[in-house]
Amino acid sequence: MYKHSKMSRMRGFACLLILFALLTAWAVAETSTADAPAADYVVREVTDPEAVAADVEKASLEQTDPEINILQGLKKIVQSTGFAQGEWRQYVMILVACFFLYLAIVQQFEPLLLLPIAFGMLLANLPAAGLMNHVSYTFYPTLHDAAVAAEALGKDAQDIVWRYNEAAGMMQYSIQTANGGVLYYLYQGVKLGIFPPIIFMGVGAMTDFGPLIANPKSLLLGAAAQLGIFITFLGAKLMGFSAAEAGSIGIIGGADGPTAIFVTTKLAPHLLGAIAVAAYSYMALVPVIQPPIMKALTTKKERLIRMPQLRPVSKTELVIFPIMVTIVVSLLLPDAASLVGCLMFGNLCRVSGVTERLNKTIQNELCNIVTIFLGLTVGATTNGSTFLTASTLKIVVLGVFAFGCGTAGGVLLAKLMNKLTGGKINPLIGSAGVSAVPMAARVSNKVGQQYDPGNFLLMNAMGPNVAGVIGSAVAAGVFISLFA
Repeated sequence: MYKHSKMSRMRGFACLLILFALLTAWAVAETSTADAPAADYVVREVTDPEAVAADVEKASLEQTDPEINILQGLKKIVQSTGFAQGEWRQYVMILVACFFLYLAIVQQFEPLLLLPIAFGMLLANLPAAGLMNHVSYTFYPTLHDAAVAAEALGKDAQDIVWRYNEAAGMMQYSIQTANGGVLYYLYQGVKLGIFPPIIFMGVGAMTDFGPLIANPKSLLLGAAAQLGIFITFLGAKLMGFSAAEAGSIGIIGGADGPTAIFVTTKLAPHLLGAIAVAAYSYMALVPVIQPPIMKALTTKKERLIRMPQLRPVSKTELVIFPIMVTIVVSLLLPDAASLVGCLMFGNLCRVSGVTERLNKTIQNELCNIVTIFLGLTVGATTNGSTFLTASTLKIVVLGVFAFGCGTAGGVLLAKLMNKLTGGKINPLIGSAGVSAVPMAARVSNKVGQQYDPGNFLLMNAMGPNVAGVIGSAVAAGVFISLFA
């Protein structure tokens, strides 16, 4: 009864995801807004002295007490509400945010990240709230104009910043006229590549690399499951995306949300919202996407194969492993050093036995705080004008294709290894090569037990599963080194 109910919820989630895609398609049909990366700040150029005088006069009037007029006051209040200033795309995105909140709270699909992402989406699309507004600057042609405007705005000479505009062949002087929204400042942790490595540190502190060390061959399965990343990269190129955008979309196939976010902020930040939502949605759908592919590519005889228990792993091996992986991977792919280094540092704190306080902090307080900020700010990048586009639809399609190809790659290599070892490897563990830890390993174990309830594949599947985490970080380093 419980299994039937759970599968019904999964199918319901898939139907709702299709509904979301159709809603986005409708929005695309209604708009021709092109994708464009957001600027770091809002700039207004002022070159006319009369415009400077107008700014000064306006600022002076704003500093004086206005006359009391009830009707005008009520009109101004109404005009300042979100109801008066909102557009239909923002309301569509609010509905989409509520849809994802339902998935996170009621269906419990990846709630730790899907809930803050959905709420960040809600906050960013509230009309006139300005929580994701960028910093605004006004530029003036002379220092005198800037000084006059600064005085009118209640600022002093220290607030004036100057630069040489090579295109115009002149000096320009700027004054910051508006601060950014609170989410804009928190988003700098994503934009600067700070939050994803810290999440990886938490993942490392919670991950047991013992099954991988006990069976090093499973590293090959983790590598094979990254096939979906590179096939999807080619597919995205054929669909018209640039190489950098295609690399960001392909990383969805690694089934690793922080890696997808990290790569996208480096290569295609304007696609961050769509890619993050697709990555975490499909991670939640691993129990739905993987089993049909696993069953289609294996025979019943192969699914019944029982694998021997893994050998015990010594503490020395557990300590040496993260150090050696950090050195080797970072020397081969320096661009992957931040992800792999933080992953392995977190794991070293776990296995060393001398930093238990650090281990608990990384696993709990630090990881939880950064997860909140990461989810909220990533969700806040999904404003209606850039999210409800044809690109989002393509990303939704390519995302599920990436997951399917990654699963198939791991299973097919496991089938080959099974042949080469004389039938000692159950091909079902190959699907765990995607780095959705530990969900993918549990799916391998569950499918195996459907055919033999006494067949426990979980620990054998954990080897490819944790190898997939390393594999996705390596793939990220490859794309960043090629296209950043």
